[in-house]
Amino acid sequence: MLANIADLVVVELGNSVAAPFAGQIFADFGAKVVKIEKGAGDDARHWGPPFWNGAGAFFQTLNRGKQSVVCDMRDEEQRAKLCEFIAQHADVVIQNMRPGQVEKLGLDAKTLCAANPALIYCNVGAFGTTGPLKDRPGYDPLMQAFGGIMATTGEPGRPSVRVGASIVDMGTGLWGVLGIFMALWDRQITGRGHVVDVALFETATNWSSLLGSQYLASGELMEKQGSGVASIVPYRAFPTLDGEVVVAAGGDELFRRLTQVLGHPEWASELAQLVDHPQTQAVGIMQPVPGTDMTMFGLPIKIDGMRPAPQGVPPQLGAHNHVLFPDPEK
Repeated sequence: MLANIADLVVVELGNSVAAPFAGQIFADFGAKVVKIEKGAGDDARHWGPPFWNGAGAFFQTLNRGKQSVVCDMRDEEQRAKLCEFIAQHADVVIQNMRPGQVEKLGLDAKTLCAANPALIYCNVGAFGTTGPLKDRPGYDPLMQAFGGIMATTGEPGRPSVRVGASIVDMGTGLWGVLGIFMALWDRQITGRGHVVDVALFETATNWSSLLGSQYLASGELMEKQGSGVASIVPYRAFPTLDGEVVVAAGGDELFRRLTQVLGHPEWASELAQLVDHPQTQAVGIMQPVPGTDMTMFGLPIKIDGMRPAPQGVPPQLGAHNHVLFPDPEK
């Protein structure tokens, strides 16, 4: 689909969701993504049930089409092999290790970019690279709370709730990919590498920016929004006899048209209904994974009318160790 992407080599020092999601996007577009894992593997391998082919469903979704290499970061020889591979072959490094870990291991941007000046290095952090919390770890639910998302999520007068989707983790991965592509674009012109920094906290605050702008303008804290938006009516979920219907009439013309169809609710929010909905099938976002009976949500993007498709199955742990540690007898 995109010939130049097929030549891209991405090394993912990723665990859990944010960095692996960024790597998965590159894999779906056809890049060679080499996932570096600890001996027990990415934590997400063990999240379940359900499990498929020995790994959790979360892991399958976030790591399809990648190569897996087990590397003991405490072993100087193995770590040196990894650094050598990055220096000689990598176009992009994506990492979301604990704050300070890459510096201790010599896998930080300054060290790796010195050996490979054209390298695009992406830090996927928790609170960012500056400030009093820069050395603290962070997770999606904590950031939804800290970033103000939970303060406006849920029904008025009831406890705050987390958004079900991992919007902070996955959103941060998306921002990372956007930054990497911008850096690659510049590299085509200048030949220089770049360091891209994204953080869960910054993503969470960005997702709160619309409601935050209302606070900045009015000085009033926003209340929980339920399923709606306080400044647009009707724009929320309403209970019916057989479920809930979402009405989103965001303007006068839409409201006029809404009055013509009242009594015929067709929108529902159940995941099973979403998967089977004719619109979901029509746009082709449900993608088969080659060589398996699995179907996954694909990427919400098309280029020249084509949607990126999964390039292969998620890797077995260590299945591609030969990429970094070739067998001398072969």
